[in-house]
Amino acid sequence: MASLLDMRRRIKSVKNTQQITKAMKMVAAAKLKRAQDRVVAARPFSHKMSEVLGGLSARVADDFSHPLLDARGDERYLVILVTADKGLAGAFNANVIKAAQAFVKDNADKNIELVTVGRKGRDFFKRRETEITGEYLGLTGRGSANYSDAADIGQAVIKQFSEDTEIDKVFLIFTEFKTVLSQKPVVEQLLPIPKIESSEEGEGSADAEYVYEQPAAEIFGKLLPKQVETQIYKAMLESVASEQGSRMTAMDSASKNAGDLIDTLTLNMNRIRQAAITKEIIEVVSGAAAAA
Repeated sequence: MASLLDMRRRIKSVKNTQQITKAMKMVAAAKLKRAQDRVVAARPFSHKMSEVLGGLSARVADDFSHPLLDARGDERYLVILVTADKGLAGAFNANVIKAAQAFVKDNADKNIELVTVGRKGRDFFKRRETEITGEYLGLTGRGSANYSDAADIGQAVIKQFSEDTEIDKVFLIFTEFKTVLSQKPVVEQLLPIPKIESSEEGEGSADAEYVYEQPAAEIFGKLLPKQVETQIYKAMLESVASEQGSRMTAMDSASKNAGDLIDTLTLNMNRIRQAAITKEIIEVVSGAAAAA
């Protein structure tokens, strides 16, 4: 049975841990607010840009060709996986890595290469057979994401996709932020940029009318790389917000569990102390009775 001193040490240790988890929860909550605001601001632009470019690409002339639009085969994939650099975020990293594993398993007949954004995804797949052709670390650890970092990743991916004609498709796997308690792993095709073939009304539909002031090659030459960079940037923002939301929830749960453990340990400590006091009283009474 643990001594009274051991119980006090355990209670003090758990209280120190609880202070740390409470502080981490507050930090995550502050970072979440900023990340959530940036995600909400980025989503409309990203969605509309995808919609417009999808409609434009569906209306170009049949003889027009661009490496980021032209359909290729279906044998070799490049996957961009966005995870966190740190843990202590609940099931955030595990869920998005599980989605990447499922994608690899579902496409076992394909040749898949991986570009990892975040240390956790890199460390996980580094121990597996999946080939990692690029890794980017420390880009989201500050609780935010910079467009310049997303642009660097986008340019590297575009260069690899354009020069290596054996890469047929590029996919983006990240965690979409829903609410503080809900984040959803998402798999999106990044390249070649999907075309919108619908007849729905709207600026981005295939039936929308456009007036071109520059040749199609010049327009797509500037907009398509920007579209790739924007989608990667949005994925990084979604991932940051999801990470902070998951961490805040995990630290809140850890703080509550620490409180429950403190209550249990305190109760056990009081029982040990009560037993020690009772034993001392019995010894005093027995000694007095023996001396009488």
